[in-house]
Amino acid sequence: MITKDSIETAYSFLHQKRRIYVHSTLSWQRDDIEMAIADYANEMSPELLSVLAKGKDDFLRDHKRFQEDITEAVDMLEQML
Repeated sequence: MITKDSIETAYSFLHQKRRIYVHSTLSWQRDDIEMAIADYANEMSPELLSVLAKGKDDFLRDHKRFQEDITEAVDMLEQML
């Protein structure tokens, strides 16, 4: 079961990190954000992650697709609120 609290927590965290990530010009800062989000994804509600990932095993954990994934996750979470 996906709780409203888990949606709100995920939205707050991912939204904040995405805003910093898209405006950052520092590669180390972007890498740190990617690592923090990957750690968060490993600990978040498995049900919520599954809904957000839409079958992508490495959702929020793939460097090449990270900005696309976090943007999609934030948009989906906003709609779920």
